[in-house]
Amino acid sequence: MGKNISGTRSIQPILWISTLYFAMGVPFVTINAVSGIMYKDMGVSDSKIAFWTALILFSWTLKPLWSPFLEIYKTKKFFVVFTQFAIGILFALIALSLPMPNFFKYSIALFAVVAFCGATHDIAADGTYINFLTNKEQAKYIGWQGAFYNLAKIISSGVLVYFAGVLEKTKGVTHAWMIIMGVYAFLFFVLAIYHYSILPKENKSEKQKNEKTAGNVRKELLEVITSFFTKRNILWSVLFIILYRFAEGFAIKIAPLFFKAPRASGGLGLSTSDIGLIYGTYGSAAFILGSVLAGYFISARGLKKSLIWLCCAFNIPFVVYALLAHYQPDTLLPVSIAVVVEYFGYGFGFVGLMLYMMQQIAPGKHKTAHYAFATGIMNLGVMIPGMFSGMISDWIGYKMFFIWVLIATIPAFLVTLIAPFPHPEKQKEE
Repeated sequence: MGKNISGTRSIQPILWISTLYFAMGVPFVTINAVSGIMYKDMGVSDSKIAFWTALILFSWTLKPLWSPFLEIYKTKKFFVVFTQFAIGILFALIALSLPMPNFFKYSIALFAVVAFCGATHDIAADGTYINFLTNKEQAKYIGWQGAFYNLAKIISSGVLVYFAGVLEKTKGVTHAWMIIMGVYAFLFFVLAIYHYSILPKENKSEKQKNEKTAGNVRKELLEVITSFFTKRNILWSVLFIILYRFAEGFAIKIAPLFFKAPRASGGLGLSTSDIGLIYGTYGSAAFILGSVLAGYFISARGLKKSLIWLCCAFNIPFVVYALLAHYQPDTLLPVSIAVVVEYFGYGFGFVGLMLYMMQQIAPGKHKTAHYAFATGIMNLGVMIPGMFSGMISDWIGYKMFFIWVLIATIPAFLVTLIAPFPHPEKQKEE
């Protein structure tokens, strides 16, 4: 049933894994994708949107620097509930900032604080998953973990974007997005209350309670950093997790803007509700199916034998955007098919990367902090190309931009072939 930290284990893990990883995905997806559609509707340029919404994702890269504080202070459950409640307040403030003349400045600053809270939430959530589940359970639930993490992408960039498009017709753009930001706020208040009652809680020992001085925290942080970068084959592992999602970093920023852009500018001229409908229906089903099937695929074959196939599934589907940019179809059917292909591949391939970090990089004394290091470094592979994606697409146009995305997939295949496996996949269960 898993690791019993607190002495009892009466709640099935899926009841909190599902909601916990959904809550983890929402802030990242909202900043990385949904905010771009919102700002596009409100007249902000592609290059400005891409640069700033990518830059504030840096919190997910820097999160290892404060992860030791979460290891030795309070409990992981405390930080999960606290950050979810804080994110709810911040989304409410974003809603209130949108009618202001300098709405972009204020809202992007609030999104930056959401990013910090979201990154902190990730550390605590991943720590809960790693510490309360055995290796066998981690593999068993990894598909569901990935499915619900990225279900946040479907709900945010699908369902809520669709309703934003519907509301725009009656409420206007600004008030429509104010309502959507209010929905996010309400959602996080509900999640905070739910996780307060259902999450498992570890017991801190008296020794841990007495080690909360600033000096000990600094010492712990130095030990965490040193032990991470002295792991066997760590440089190759870091290169792998950075480059695996490199092409995605370009595509994920520009694809929604490309869908929204006028046909005369090389886009598809879709409405906000059309974009939400495509992502929230066909894309939703395809993604969940891909994530769940990947978990069983890895469980049957093993991660090492599966990794190159997962990389293919993750990166090759980006060709659909190049085809859409070239042919510019004027109906929703080919666009829907393209999103289904891309989202199925995304769901299938993303699971392998998460499990690799969990089982090949994180194991050791500071596994929660080291997993935070790994996911933070992985974020660089999305953040850096995302910052410059808007400038590149403005420079060469959507058609050539998505050709460039395909070229950017090449490093992922090269590093996947040489990704090290320092830990045997069949480890003794705790």
